[in-house]
Amino acid sequence: MTSYWASRAWLADGIRERVTFEVSEGVFTAITPESDSGDAYLLPGLVLPGFANDHSHAFHRALRGRTHADGGTFWTWRTAMYSIAAQLDPDSYYQLARATYAEMVLAGYTSVSEFHYLHHGPDGAPYADPNAMGQALIQAAQDAGISITLLDTCYLHGGLGPAGYLELDHVQTRFADANVSAWAERVSQLKSDDGVSIGTAVHSVRAVTPAELAELRQHAPHVQQGTNAHHIHLSEQPAENDATLAHFGRTPTQLLADAGLVDADLTAVHATHLTEEDIALLGGAGTTACFCPTTERDLADGIGPAPELVAAGARLSLGSDQHAVIDPFEEIRGLEMNERLRSLRRGTFTPMQLLDAATTGATFRGWQHCGPLQVGNLANLVAVRTGSPRTAGCSDEQLIFGATAADVDTVVVRGEIKVADGQHVLGDVGQLLADAIGPLWD
Repeated sequence: MTSYWASRAWLADGIRERVTFEVSEGVFTAITPESDSGDAYLLPGLVLPGFANDHSHAFHRALRGRTHADGGTFWTWRTAMYSIAAQLDPDSYYQLARATYAEMVLAGYTSVSEFHYLHHGPDGAPYADPNAMGQALIQAAQDAGISITLLDTCYLHGGLGPAGYLELDHVQTRFADANVSAWAERVSQLKSDDGVSIGTAVHSVRAVTPAELAELRQHAPHVQQGTNAHHIHLSEQPAENDATLAHFGRTPTQLLADAGLVDADLTAVHATHLTEEDIALLGGAGTTACFCPTTERDLADGIGPAPELVAAGARLSLGSDQHAVIDPFEEIRGLEMNERLRSLRRGTFTPMQLLDAATTGATFRGWQHCGPLQVGNLANLVAVRTGSPRTAGCSDEQLIFGATAADVDTVVVRGEIKVADGQHVLGDVGQLLADAIGPLWD
Protein backbone atom coordinates (compact mmCIF):
# COMPACT_ATOMS: atom_id res chain seq x y z
CA MET A 1 0.00 0.00 0.00
CA THR A 2 1.24 3.47 -0.98
CA SER A 3 -0.27 6.76 0.20
CA TYR A 4 -0.25 10.19 -1.46
CA TRP A 5 -1.61 13.39 0.05
CA ALA A 6 -2.69 16.58 -1.71
CA SER A 7 -3.75 19.87 -0.19
CA ARG A 8 -6.18 20.21 -3.12
CA ALA A 9 -7.28 17.67 -5.72
CA TRP A 10 -9.80 17.69 -8.57
CA LEU A 11 -11.92 14.62 -7.82
CA ALA A 12 -14.87 13.28 -9.79
CA ASP A 13 -17.24 15.45 -7.72
CA GLY A 14 -15.10 18.60 -7.89
CA ILE A 15 -12.11 20.13 -6.16
CA ARG A 16 -11.65 18.92 -2.59
CA GLU A 17 -9.13 19.80 0.11
CA ARG A 18 -6.64 17.73 2.13
CA VAL A 19 -7.09 14.52 0.14
CA THR A 20 -5.37 11.22 0.93
CA PHE A 21 -5.03 8.68 -1.89
CA GLU A 22 -4.45 5.05 -0.95
CA VAL A 23 -2.98 2.95 -3.77
CA SER A 24 -2.53 -0.81 -4.08
CA GLU A 25 -1.36 -2.67 -7.21
CA GLY A 26 -1.63 0.52 -9.24
CA VAL A 27 -5.28 1.24 -8.37
CA PHE A 28 -6.92 3.73 -6.00
CA THR A 29 -8.32 1.74 -3.08
CA ALA A 30 -9.40 4.72 -0.97
CA ILE A 31 -9.68 8.49 -1.52
CA THR A 32 -10.34 10.51 1.62
CA PRO A 33 -10.89 14.30 1.59
CA GLU A 34 -10.49 16.41 4.73
CA SER A 35 -7.76 14.09 6.03
CA ASP A 36 -4.36 14.53 7.67
CA SER A 37 -1.25 13.83 5.64
CA GLY A 38 0.27 11.38 8.11
CA ASP A 39 3.26 9.67 6.52
CA ALA A 40 1.86 9.90 2.97
CA TYR A 41 3.96 11.23 0.07
CA LEU A 42 3.17 14.95 -0.20
CA LEU A 43 2.02 16.25 -3.58
CA PRO A 44 2.39 19.99 -4.20
CA GLY A 45 -0.08 22.38 -5.80
CA LEU A 46 -3.30 21.14 -7.37
CA VAL A 47 -3.62 17.44 -8.22
CA LEU A 48 -5.39 16.48 -11.45
CA PRO A 49 -6.14 13.14 -13.12
CA GLY A 50 -3.42 11.89 -15.46
CA PHE A 51 -3.79 13.20 -19.01
CA ALA A 52 -4.57 10.86 -21.93
CA ASN A 53 -2.81 11.54 -25.24
CA ASP A 54 -5.36 9.99 -27.56
CA HIS A 55 -3.46 10.34 -30.84
CA SER A 56 0.30 10.14 -31.32
CA HIS A 57 2.82 9.48 -34.09
CA ALA A 58 5.99 9.18 -32.02
CA PHE A 59 8.42 9.51 -34.93
CA HIS A 60 6.94 12.85 -36.00
CA ARG A 61 8.63 14.39 -32.95
CA ALA A 62 11.80 14.57 -35.07
CA LEU A 63 10.11 17.19 -37.29
CA ARG A 64 9.55 19.81 -34.60
CA GLY A 65 11.12 23.11 -35.61
CA ARG A 66 12.30 21.71 -38.96
CA THR A 67 9.42 22.32 -41.39
CA HIS A 68 8.71 26.06 -41.34
CA ALA A 69 11.45 27.58 -43.51
CA ASP A 70 9.29 28.22 -46.58
CA GLY A 71 5.76 27.92 -45.25
CA GLY A 72 4.34 25.17 -47.40
CA THR A 73 1.24 23.04 -46.89
CA PHE A 74 0.23 19.82 -45.19
CA TRP A 75 1.43 17.99 -48.30
CA THR A 76 4.92 19.57 -48.28
CA TRP A 77 5.12 18.79 -44.57
CA ARG A 78 4.29 15.17 -45.43
CA THR A 79 7.31 15.03 -47.75
CA ALA A 80 9.58 15.97 -44.83
CA MET A 81 7.85 13.37 -42.67
CA TYR A 82 8.50 10.70 -45.28
CA SER A 83 12.21 11.55 -45.29
CA ILE A 84 12.39 10.81 -41.55
CA ALA A 85 10.26 7.68 -41.86
CA ALA A 86 12.65 6.29 -44.48
CA GLN A 87 15.59 6.35 -42.06
CA LEU A 88 14.23 4.67 -38.95
CA ASP A 89 14.97 1.11 -37.89
CA PRO A 90 13.87 -0.67 -34.70
CA ASP A 91 16.82 0.66 -32.67
CA SER A 92 16.55 4.29 -33.73
CA TYR A 93 12.76 4.09 -33.51
CA TYR A 94 13.05 2.88 -29.92
CA GLN A 95 15.44 5.71 -28.99
CA LEU A 96 13.19 8.36 -30.53
CA ALA A 97 9.97 6.94 -29.09
CA ARG A 98 11.43 6.48 -25.61
CA ALA A 99 12.52 10.13 -25.52
CA THR A 100 9.18 11.30 -26.96
CA TYR A 101 7.17 9.29 -24.44
CA ALA A 102 9.38 10.57 -21.62
CA GLU A 103 8.59 14.11 -22.77
CA MET A 104 4.90 13.21 -22.63
CA VAL A 105 5.16 11.88 -19.06
CA LEU A 106 7.14 14.97 -18.06
CA ALA A 107 4.23 17.05 -19.39
CA GLY A 108 1.63 15.07 -17.41
CA TYR A 109 0.49 12.41 -19.85
CA THR A 110 -0.01 9.00 -18.25
CA SER A 111 -1.36 7.12 -21.29
CA VAL A 112 -0.88 7.34 -25.05
CA SER A 113 -2.71 5.95 -28.06
CA GLU A 114 0.04 5.37 -30.63
CA PHE A 115 -1.21 5.38 -34.24
CA HIS A 116 1.43 3.01 -35.60
CA TYR A 117 1.95 2.52 -39.34
CA LEU A 118 5.77 2.39 -39.66
CA HIS A 119 5.80 -1.40 -39.85
CA HIS A 120 8.47 -2.85 -42.13
CA GLY A 121 12.00 -2.23 -43.40
CA PRO A 122 12.80 0.73 -45.69
CA ASP A 123 12.36 -1.44 -48.79
CA GLY A 124 9.01 -2.76 -47.57
CA ALA A 125 10.39 -6.17 -46.58
CA PRO A 126 9.30 -7.37 -43.13
CA TYR A 127 11.88 -7.62 -40.39
CA ALA A 128 12.68 -11.09 -39.01
CA ASP A 129 10.15 -10.20 -36.34
CA PRO A 130 7.36 -8.67 -38.45
CA ASN A 131 6.36 -6.56 -35.45
CA ALA A 132 9.86 -5.34 -34.59
CA MET A 133 8.85 -1.70 -35.01
CA GLY A 134 5.72 -2.12 -32.90
CA GLN A 135 7.72 -3.92 -30.21
CA ALA A 136 10.15 -1.00 -30.20
CA LEU A 137 7.25 1.33 -29.39
CA ILE A 138 5.98 -0.95 -26.64
CA GLN A 139 9.41 -1.19 -25.03
CA ALA A 140 9.89 2.57 -25.34
CA ALA A 141 6.59 3.23 -23.57
CA GLN A 142 7.38 0.79 -20.78
CA ASP A 143 10.81 2.32 -20.24
CA ALA A 144 9.42 5.87 -20.26
CA GLY A 145 6.67 4.89 -17.81
CA ILE A 146 3.54 5.54 -19.87
CA SER A 147 0.62 3.19 -20.56
CA ILE A 148 0.27 2.56 -24.29
CA THR A 149 -2.51 1.47 -26.58
CA LEU A 150 -0.66 0.41 -29.72
CA LEU A 151 -3.08 1.10 -32.56
CA ASP A 152 -1.66 -1.02 -35.35
CA THR A 153 -2.71 0.73 -38.54
CA CYS A 154 -3.86 -0.81 -41.81
CA TYR A 155 -2.31 1.07 -44.76
CA LEU A 156 -2.64 -0.55 -48.20
CA HIS A 157 -2.65 2.12 -50.94
CA GLY A 158 -0.70 5.26 -51.81
CA GLY A 159 -3.68 7.61 -51.98
CA LEU A 160 -6.85 8.28 -53.95
CA GLY A 161 -6.79 10.06 -57.29
CA PRO A 162 -9.33 10.81 -60.03
CA ALA A 163 -8.80 7.37 -61.55
CA GLY A 164 -8.90 5.49 -58.27
CA TYR A 165 -6.45 4.19 -55.68
CA LEU A 166 -2.75 4.86 -56.27
CA GLU A 167 0.20 2.53 -56.04
CA LEU A 168 2.38 2.84 -52.96
CA ASP A 169 5.45 4.99 -53.45
CA HIS A 170 8.92 3.91 -52.31
CA VAL A 171 8.50 5.23 -48.75
CA GLN A 172 4.94 4.03 -48.27
CA THR A 173 5.88 0.42 -48.96
CA ARG A 174 7.19 0.09 -45.42
CA PHE A 175 3.80 1.22 -44.10
CA ALA A 176 1.83 -1.44 -45.92
CA ASP A 177 0.94 -5.10 -45.63
CA ALA A 178 -0.01 -7.18 -48.68
CA ASN A 179 -3.73 -7.10 -47.88
CA VAL A 180 -6.16 -6.97 -44.98
CA SER A 181 -5.65 -10.63 -44.08
CA ALA A 182 -1.87 -10.22 -43.96
CA TRP A 183 -2.30 -7.15 -41.76
CA ALA A 184 -4.60 -9.04 -39.39
CA GLU A 185 -2.24 -12.02 -39.21
CA ARG A 186 0.68 -9.79 -38.28
CA VAL A 187 -1.27 -7.85 -35.67
CA SER A 188 -2.55 -11.05 -34.07
CA GLN A 189 1.05 -11.81 -33.05
CA LEU A 190 1.20 -8.71 -30.81
CA LYS A 191 0.27 -9.32 -27.18
CA SER A 192 -1.09 -7.11 -24.43
CA ASP A 193 1.04 -6.82 -21.31
CA ASP A 194 1.30 -4.77 -18.15
CA GLY A 195 0.58 -1.23 -19.31
CA VAL A 196 0.12 -2.38 -22.93
CA SER A 197 -3.12 -2.71 -24.90
CA ILE A 198 -3.35 -3.69 -28.59
CA GLY A 199 -5.90 -1.93 -30.79
CA THR A 200 -6.48 -1.28 -34.47
CA ALA A 201 -6.63 1.67 -36.84
CA VAL A 202 -7.11 2.55 -40.49
CA HIS A 203 -4.83 5.24 -41.83
CA SER A 204 -7.57 6.90 -43.88
CA VAL A 205 -10.09 6.19 -46.62
CA ARG A 206 -7.29 7.28 -48.99
CA ALA A 207 -5.23 4.25 -47.95
CA VAL A 208 -7.92 1.55 -47.61
CA THR A 209 -10.74 0.90 -50.10
CA PRO A 210 -14.40 0.58 -49.07
CA ALA A 211 -14.31 -3.18 -49.67
CA GLU A 212 -11.16 -3.47 -47.56
CA LEU A 213 -12.79 -1.39 -44.81
CA ALA A 214 -15.65 -3.87 -44.65
CA GLU A 215 -13.19 -6.79 -44.56
CA LEU A 216 -11.16 -5.11 -41.84
CA ARG A 217 -14.29 -4.74 -39.73
CA GLN A 218 -14.59 -8.53 -39.71
CA HIS A 219 -10.96 -9.11 -38.73
CA ALA A 220 -10.50 -6.40 -36.11
CA PRO A 221 -12.34 -8.03 -33.18
CA HIS A 222 -10.05 -11.06 -33.45
CA VAL A 223 -6.79 -9.10 -33.22
CA GLN A 224 -7.69 -6.38 -30.71
CA GLN A 225 -6.67 -6.94 -27.12
CA GLY A 226 -8.03 -4.75 -24.37
CA THR A 227 -9.88 -2.35 -26.66
CA ASN A 228 -12.63 -2.49 -29.26
CA ALA A 229 -11.69 0.88 -30.68
CA HIS A 230 -11.01 1.69 -34.32
CA HIS A 231 -9.11 4.89 -35.10
CA ILE A 232 -8.96 6.67 -38.45
CA HIS A 233 -7.75 10.00 -39.80
CA LEU A 234 -11.02 11.49 -41.03
CA SER A 235 -11.53 14.56 -43.22
CA GLU A 236 -8.34 16.22 -42.00
CA GLN A 237 -7.88 17.97 -45.35
CA PRO A 238 -10.41 19.27 -47.91
CA ALA A 239 -8.41 17.37 -50.55
CA GLU A 240 -9.47 14.09 -48.91
CA ASN A 241 -13.13 15.05 -49.16
CA ASP A 242 -12.71 16.24 -52.73
CA ALA A 243 -11.09 12.94 -53.75
CA THR A 244 -13.78 10.71 -52.24
CA LEU A 245 -16.61 12.86 -53.56
CA ALA A 246 -15.10 12.85 -57.04
CA HIS A 247 -14.53 9.09 -57.11
CA PHE A 248 -17.38 7.71 -55.01
CA GLY A 249 -19.85 10.56 -54.69
CA ARG A 250 -19.56 10.00 -50.93
CA THR A 251 -17.77 11.80 -48.09
CA PRO A 252 -15.16 9.87 -46.06
CA THR A 253 -17.66 9.60 -43.18
CA GLN A 254 -20.28 8.16 -45.51
CA LEU A 255 -17.78 5.59 -46.80
CA LEU A 256 -17.10 4.51 -43.22
CA ALA A 257 -20.82 4.26 -42.53
CA ASP A 258 -21.28 2.14 -45.67
CA ALA A 259 -18.63 -0.25 -44.30
CA GLY A 260 -20.36 -0.47 -40.91
CA LEU A 261 -17.56 1.30 -39.05
CA VAL A 262 -19.46 4.33 -37.73
CA ASP A 263 -20.31 3.19 -34.22
CA ALA A 264 -19.45 3.87 -30.59
CA ASP A 265 -16.08 2.14 -31.04
CA LEU A 266 -14.91 4.56 -33.72
CA THR A 267 -12.53 7.43 -33.02
CA ALA A 268 -12.49 9.97 -35.83
CA VAL A 269 -9.14 11.77 -35.58
CA HIS A 270 -9.24 15.46 -36.59
CA ALA A 271 -12.79 15.34 -38.04
CA THR A 272 -12.13 18.84 -39.33
CA HIS A 273 -14.04 19.22 -42.59
CA LEU A 274 -17.42 17.59 -41.97
CA THR A 275 -20.79 18.12 -43.56
CA GLU A 276 -23.97 18.40 -41.49
CA GLU A 277 -24.81 14.84 -42.51
CA ASP A 278 -21.34 13.68 -41.40
CA ILE A 279 -21.85 15.30 -38.00
CA ALA A 280 -25.25 13.66 -37.61
CA LEU A 281 -23.82 10.23 -38.53
CA LEU A 282 -20.89 10.48 -36.10
CA GLY A 283 -22.89 12.00 -33.27
CA GLY A 284 -25.84 9.66 -33.67
CA ALA A 285 -23.54 6.66 -33.32
CA GLY A 286 -21.84 8.07 -30.20
CA THR A 287 -18.40 8.08 -31.80
CA THR A 288 -15.38 9.84 -30.33
CA ALA A 289 -13.86 12.81 -32.16
CA CYS A 290 -10.19 13.24 -31.29
CA PHE A 291 -9.06 16.81 -31.84
CA CYS A 292 -5.36 17.67 -31.97
CA PRO A 293 -5.40 21.48 -31.79
CA THR A 294 -1.65 22.14 -31.77
CA THR A 295 -1.15 19.98 -34.87
CA GLU A 296 -4.24 21.25 -36.66
CA ARG A 297 -3.03 24.83 -36.29
CA ASP A 298 0.59 23.95 -37.12
CA LEU A 299 -0.42 22.25 -40.38
CA ALA A 300 -3.11 24.83 -41.20
CA ASP A 301 -5.69 22.05 -41.24
CA GLY A 302 -8.58 24.19 -40.01
CA ILE A 303 -10.90 24.25 -37.01
CA GLY A 304 -13.26 21.31 -36.60
CA PRO A 305 -16.91 21.47 -35.46
CA ALA A 306 -16.37 20.32 -31.88
CA PRO A 307 -19.53 21.78 -30.28
CA GLU A 308 -21.71 20.58 -33.16
CA LEU A 309 -20.34 17.05 -32.72
CA VAL A 310 -20.99 17.13 -28.98
CA ALA A 311 -24.51 18.44 -29.53
CA ALA A 312 -25.12 15.57 -31.96
CA GLY A 313 -24.01 12.98 -29.37
CA ALA A 314 -20.28 12.49 -30.00
CA ARG A 315 -17.60 12.41 -27.31
CA LEU A 316 -14.37 14.42 -27.42
CA SER A 317 -10.79 13.44 -26.70
CA LEU A 318 -7.47 15.20 -27.30
CA GLY A 319 -4.13 14.18 -28.82
CA SER A 320 -0.83 15.78 -29.75
CA ASP A 321 -0.50 13.95 -33.10
CA GLN A 322 2.76 15.18 -34.73
CA HIS A 323 4.10 16.71 -31.48
CA ALA A 324 4.68 20.23 -32.72
CA VAL A 325 3.98 20.78 -29.01
CA ILE A 326 3.75 18.21 -26.22
CA ASP A 327 1.67 19.98 -23.61
CA PRO A 328 -1.80 18.82 -22.52
CA PHE A 329 -2.70 22.31 -21.32
CA GLU A 330 -2.05 23.68 -24.82
CA GLU A 331 -4.39 21.07 -26.31
CA ILE A 332 -7.03 21.90 -23.70
CA ARG A 333 -6.81 25.61 -24.38
CA GLY A 334 -6.67 25.03 -28.12
CA LEU A 335 -10.01 23.23 -28.08
CA GLU A 336 -11.71 26.18 -26.40
CA MET A 337 -9.71 29.04 -27.95
CA ASN A 338 -10.10 27.74 -31.51
CA GLU A 339 -13.83 27.69 -30.99
CA ARG A 340 -13.76 31.25 -29.66
CA LEU A 341 -12.08 32.36 -32.87
CA ARG A 342 -14.56 30.43 -34.99
CA SER A 343 -17.74 31.46 -33.12
CA LEU A 344 -16.75 34.85 -31.68
CA ARG A 345 -18.07 33.57 -28.34
CA ARG A 346 -16.30 32.68 -25.10
CA GLY A 347 -17.00 29.68 -22.92
CA THR A 348 -18.23 27.04 -25.35
CA PHE A 349 -16.78 24.37 -23.04
CA THR A 350 -16.65 24.46 -19.26
CA PRO A 351 -13.37 23.70 -17.46
CA MET A 352 -14.84 20.35 -16.41
CA GLN A 353 -15.71 19.45 -20.01
CA LEU A 354 -12.20 20.36 -21.12
CA LEU A 355 -10.62 18.32 -18.35
CA ASP A 356 -12.83 15.36 -19.27
CA ALA A 357 -11.72 15.54 -22.91
CA ALA A 358 -8.07 15.64 -21.82
CA THR A 359 -8.22 12.80 -19.30
CA THR A 360 -10.93 10.31 -20.25
CA GLY A 361 -9.89 9.48 -23.82
CA ALA A 362 -8.02 6.49 -22.43
CA THR A 363 -11.27 4.98 -21.19
CA PHE A 364 -12.18 4.35 -24.84
CA ARG A 365 -8.73 2.97 -25.69
CA GLY A 366 -8.38 -0.08 -23.49
CA TRP A 367 -7.80 1.60 -20.13
CA GLN A 368 -11.32 1.30 -18.82
CA HIS A 369 -10.37 2.59 -15.38
CA CYS A 370 -8.65 5.82 -16.32
CA GLY A 371 -10.13 9.25 -16.02
CA PRO A 372 -11.45 10.78 -12.79
CA LEU A 373 -9.65 10.42 -9.49
CA GLN A 374 -11.96 7.87 -7.91
CA VAL A 375 -11.74 4.52 -6.14
CA GLY A 376 -11.24 1.61 -8.54
CA ASN A 377 -9.54 3.68 -11.22
CA LEU A 378 -5.88 3.41 -12.12
CA ALA A 379 -3.71 5.55 -9.84
CA ASN A 380 -2.72 8.13 -12.46
CA LEU A 381 -2.33 11.66 -11.17
CA VAL A 382 -0.51 14.91 -11.94
CA ALA A 383 0.51 17.54 -9.39
CA VAL A 384 0.66 21.04 -10.91
CA ARG A 385 2.49 23.92 -9.24
CA THR A 386 0.13 26.76 -8.37
CA GLY A 387 2.71 29.45 -7.57
CA SER A 388 4.70 29.67 -10.80
CA PRO A 389 4.85 32.83 -12.93
CA ARG A 390 2.14 31.25 -15.10
CA THR A 391 -0.18 29.88 -12.42
CA ALA A 392 0.17 32.38 -9.56
CA GLY A 393 -3.20 33.98 -8.93
CA CYS A 394 -5.21 31.44 -10.94
CA SER A 395 -8.26 29.93 -9.31
CA ASP A 396 -8.10 26.16 -9.00
CA GLU A 397 -11.09 25.75 -11.30
CA GLN A 398 -9.37 27.74 -14.06
CA LEU A 399 -5.77 26.65 -13.55
CA ILE A 400 -5.88 24.79 -16.87
CA PHE A 401 -6.15 28.16 -18.66
CA GLY A 402 -2.84 29.35 -17.21
CA ALA A 403 -0.64 26.31 -16.63
CA THR A 404 1.82 24.76 -19.07
CA ALA A 405 3.77 21.51 -19.09
CA ALA A 406 6.57 23.38 -17.32
CA ASP A 407 4.35 23.64 -14.23
CA VAL A 408 4.02 19.87 -13.80
CA ASP A 409 5.84 18.86 -10.62
CA THR A 410 4.91 15.21 -9.99
CA VAL A 411 3.46 12.49 -12.20
CA VAL A 412 2.26 9.14 -10.88
CA VAL A 413 1.47 6.37 -13.37
CA ARG A 414 -0.36 3.29 -12.10
CA GLY A 415 0.75 4.15 -8.57
CA GLU A 416 4.44 4.71 -9.35
CA ILE A 417 6.22 8.07 -9.40
CA LYS A 418 7.67 8.76 -12.85
CA VAL A 419 8.29 12.50 -12.43
CA ALA A 420 9.28 14.18 -9.17
CA ASP A 421 10.18 17.85 -8.70
CA GLY A 422 9.86 18.28 -12.47
CA GLN A 423 12.46 15.58 -13.25
CA HIS A 424 11.76 12.36 -15.14
CA VAL A 425 13.19 9.13 -13.75
CA LEU A 426 15.19 8.68 -16.98
CA GLY A 427 17.08 11.93 -16.34
CA ASP A 428 17.64 14.71 -18.86
CA VAL A 429 14.81 14.27 -21.39
CA GLY A 430 16.09 17.11 -23.56
CA GLN A 431 19.38 15.29 -24.01
CA LEU A 432 17.57 12.04 -24.79
CA LEU A 433 15.63 13.84 -27.51
CA ALA A 434 18.74 15.53 -28.93
CA ASP A 435 20.60 12.22 -29.02
CA ALA A 436 17.71 10.49 -30.82
CA ILE A 437 16.86 13.24 -33.31
CA GLY A 438 20.28 14.62 -34.23
CA PRO A 439 21.51 11.57 -36.18
CA LEU A 440 18.33 11.48 -38.25
CA TRP A 441 19.02 14.93 -39.65
CA ASP A 442 22.80 14.48 -39.87
